[in-house]
Amino acid sequence: MAAKTHLTRRDVLRGAGAAAAVAPLILPARVLGQDGAKPAADRITMGFIGVGGMGRGDLGAFMGFSEVQVVAVCDVDAKARAETRAAVEKHYARQKESGQWQGCEEYADFGDLLARTDIDAVCIATPDHWHAILAIEAAKSGKDIYCEKPMSLTIREARAMATAVRRYGRVFQTGSQQRSSPEFRFACEMVRSGRIGKLVTINANVGGPSGDCYLPAEPVPEGLDWDRWLGPAPWRPFHSSLHPFNWRSFRDYSGGGMTDWGAHHFDIAQWGLDMDESGPIEVLPPAGQDRPKLTYVYANGVTLTHGGGSDGVLFTGTDGKIEVNRGHLKTWPDDLMKTPTQPGEVHLYNSRDHRGNFLDCVRSRRRPICDVEIGCRSVTVCHLGNLVYWLKRPLRWDPAREEIVGDAEASRWLDRPRRAPWRLG
Repeated sequence: MAAKTHLTRRDVLRGAGAAAAVAPLILPARVLGQDGAKPAADRITMGFIGVGGMGRGDLGAFMGFSEVQVVAVCDVDAKARAETRAAVEKHYARQKESGQWQGCEEYADFGDLLARTDIDAVCIATPDHWHAILAIEAAKSGKDIYCEKPMSLTIREARAMATAVRRYGRVFQTGSQQRSSPEFRFACEMVRSGRIGKLVTINANVGGPSGDCYLPAEPVPEGLDWDRWLGPAPWRPFHSSLHPFNWRSFRDYSGGGMTDWGAHHFDIAQWGLDMDESGPIEVLPPAGQDRPKLTYVYANGVTLTHGGGSDGVLFTGTDGKIEVNRGHLKTWPDDLMKTPTQPGEVHLYNSRDHRGNFLDCVRSRRRPICDVEIGCRSVTVCHLGNLVYWLKRPLRWDPAREEIVGDAEASRWLDRPRRAPWRLG
């Protein structure tokens, strides 16, 4: 009789079908989970691509989970990746009786990190213009993906990411973490349960669009691979306003405040509208007193406006209003929010920790609270607003076909050319 094969959790995640070895093994204590660590089969090994700013914050948060083992970091800045690798090894060394630990590799080329077969998941926290290529290559290499928001630089990139994630059966969490905060979930439950009557308008208070970059040339800092930082973006000389911060202001790398905070607040508007797999049908530019703000129109008649006038996201219905932001929830009348969501009302996906939800889904293979399709649809709302600001004219949008209707010039903005040799897929 053939020996039974036991597949570890990691084998299952990768779909491995090879039989396990039958010879007895002598395993070191670290593999068995002694010395304070979880057994290797229960750990989720992670690599981090982009470790400046938000990437460093994500890494620190993920290292707070006992089931996570960080084994690799990647960045185009030699100083950033060396400092981050040292921080990872110091973190794990503190957990060892010996006070020593080495086991985190650093890479300049993301391809070298993705080629490793011992990595379960990656966190992508680069500038936005890199997200699509990195996420698609990660999916192809069998890695689950936590990708910082905004999900993409263009609408077509977002759809390509969603297609790749589904094709390769990966778990993808968009870093729009407000979905994992109780005030936002409760606000959307109240809206969708009809507590403010029929929803009429939403206002999302986020920043404006990005623009062209005309910064003068400066010397490239030592240790920075500037050509790789630019990657698929058009070539231009280095300027310290682009790295390590402030690149969000410029169209070649980001959609500005519209995609930065828009990936949070427009995402909550979509959630409250029950539009996670759809979007608006028309986007209108500001037009004087009659329409002072950029306005999205949905097929159900609800309008979503962009700009000031609310603290975060303001839902207005026929019978009341709900305003929500981080740590802030207010209703008109006051007693609208005094009763928790009741049986028979709408109960939404409940995640208490955005990164923890991702890790739970890596194990269970469920879709996380801000799955790739949700991230795709929400960032599309952001991008459509930018196109209207840039082109200064209304656009009609078909959310089923994901096409601009009757405007060939605007349709060319659905994607961007990429500098060779970089391409999607």
